[in-house]
Amino acid sequence: MYNVISTKTKHERISLLMDIILYLLNIIQYLYRQNCWLINFICRYIPLKQWAFDDSHSPNYQKFRVDQLPKVQIIHHEWDWRLLIPYFEHRYHVKIKPVSRRKECDIPQDCSCPSCGAPQPYLYRNNGKAGQLKCKVCNTNFSPDENRFAKQFTLRCPHCGKALVAKKERKHFILHKCVNPKCPYYLHNLKKVDKADLNEDYGKNKYKLHYIYREFTIDFFRMDLNTLPKNASSLKFSKHNAHVMSLCLTLHINLGLSLRKTRQALKDLYNINISHQQIANYCKTAAICIKPFVDQYPYEKGEVFTADETYIKIRGLKTYVWLIMNAATRSIIGYQVSNNRGVGPCILAMRMAFQGLTKLPENFKFIADGYSAYPLAAMEFVKKFGKNFAFRITQVIGLTNDDAVSTEHRPFKQMIERLNRTYKASYRHTNGFDNIDGANYDLALWVAYYNFLRPHKHNNCKVLNEVEMLHGADNMPGKWQLLIFLGQQTILNIQKNGTAATERSCCQ
Repeated sequence: MYNVISTKTKHERISLLMDIILYLLNIIQYLYRQNCWLINFICRYIPLKQWAFDDSHSPNYQKFRVDQLPKVQIIHHEWDWRLLIPYFEHRYHVKIKPVSRRKECDIPQDCSCPSCGAPQPYLYRNNGKAGQLKCKVCNTNFSPDENRFAKQFTLRCPHCGKALVAKKERKHFILHKCVNPKCPYYLHNLKKVDKADLNEDYGKNKYKLHYIYREFTIDFFRMDLNTLPKNASSLKFSKHNAHVMSLCLTLHINLGLSLRKTRQALKDLYNINISHQQIANYCKTAAICIKPFVDQYPYEKGEVFTADETYIKIRGLKTYVWLIMNAATRSIIGYQVSNNRGVGPCILAMRMAFQGLTKLPENFKFIADGYSAYPLAAMEFVKKFGKNFAFRITQVIGLTNDDAVSTEHRPFKQMIERLNRTYKASYRHTNGFDNIDGANYDLALWVAYYNFLRPHKHNNCKVLNEVEMLHGADNMPGKWQLLIFLGQQTILNIQKNGTAATERSCCQ
């Protein structure tokens, strides 16, 4: 009897325990549904801060987004009419004969089928005088004037698979666009458009809705980074000497004096009569000599690069300066002066920064702002070099930390912004340049000063890159003379070997 009661009690406990578990599971499912409903409600009706940077939410401030690469369809023409005719006869017992014409053929003798290569006797007009021809062998319709088979590949939308249409042709690229009205990418973006804009004429044009791809028509990876400027001045001094030249560089670059103030300082301090134009000529000659050494120096490459662009004035017009810094050493490893803010100069600056690398570090980060040129340039590197140079751009947008990415990477963005202000301080006394050559040699000399001659507080008031030969100079004019000598040796090595050994990498 006791065993029967004990067994019954045990079963009741198990049943009660199962009921409790089932009740808890029901509560968990109910809470999960409530959480899903709350998340859906927040996403629909509560504007989050990061939505302010969504290009489909506000036409006043659009976050620059770069679409993924398109699908590339390679067109192969493997059929041969000389093989197709016996194949049809053997397989289907159909003998293909030349076209039996009722009147004289007006198709040119040299015309052939672009698909199988059938000659003119097997071709006939498919739509009369409209121009379309048809091949009797492979049943291919084509036009002799606009041959679709001449294309080696076709670009297709990665979302719907439709062929992209070339909409605009610019100086360095062709803009391809997916015009499929049923493309899921287009429909998804269309849902996020404000209804008030839909009611306006051309209201949808405020937003980027369709898939867009830029096909560059110029190969920025074949451009020579080490081209020396022409019409370089000679170092054979007729009136002054190398010491005067180095004094000009010290006063103009190190101390940030203008050309005319440099001329006045040389007159007041050393009683040296020299014109401001001669000082500019000395600076140009020094830049031509020093730039190859600065560009080819084996800088230490860390895991974090940070980049930004700023503008200067050339005859009152905006010209852009691109700077790339190694965040670990603070050295400038890439720079470029351009008259436009396109992708090309960005690629050239990145190529300079990646010199000497055959593969990017494992945890590599490239930090920039929200400008779209950086992601586009990164895509071009992947297309050119494959997985070894596959990297994503970490974009720090705005001046406040409105998202987790900005909060984490804000210090790196502040580094490059501080570098921009340092350069602009040295540029400000010029009141703009007369031509782009002047901007180039001024930037090259400033980068040389920043990387090799300027003491930095964060580096215990030492230079960023120690050069053993420069230790032999006791003063700054002597160091400038040694830099010019090192640059001359680099130029001789380039002329002798074609390219320096330190530059032999996939980015050259």
